[in-house]
Amino acid sequence: SSTMSLSEAEVQSARGAWEKIYVDAEDNGTTVLVRMFTEHPDTKSYFTHFKGMDSAEEMKESDQVRGHGKKVFSAINNMVQHLDNSEAFLGIVTPLGKKHATQLKIDPKNFRIICDIILQLMEEKFGGECKASFEKVTNEICTHLNNIYKEEGW
Repeated sequence: SSTMSLSEAEVQSARGAWEKIYVDAEDNGTTVLVRMFTEHPDTKSYFTHFKGMDSAEEMKESDQVRGHGKKVFSAINNMVQHLDNSEAFLGIVTPLGKKHATQLKIDPKNFRIICDIILQLMEEKFGGECKASFEKVTNEICTHLNNIYKEEGW
């Protein structure tokens, strides 16, 4: 049985939408992070090596920002591949959530911020339909992450 609220058709269209943006994982991941750091500067405080960077240009060129952008996109890609298998999906989301809650102590609202920026970028690049078909996936991811945070006492 699946804890996921996505139908098979929704899973397929979400995967199609994600593939478009994942083709350029490093560039698009970097764009998402740079936007987050620029529009929500408090999020930079979690990344000691990004703290001193003020210009978007400087961030875009940073190997650390690029590396983390790619990492974020790889993690989401992993989740997207397992949307039709809730056990496998949770096997990816759970350790990630625990690590961010306990070791990194990242405020869970930042997951929503990053997901919203991904949706925004999808809409800009590929249109509203692309964004719409991925929206449920981001809700799913954020819901599960928030549940893990609650279990960890947030």
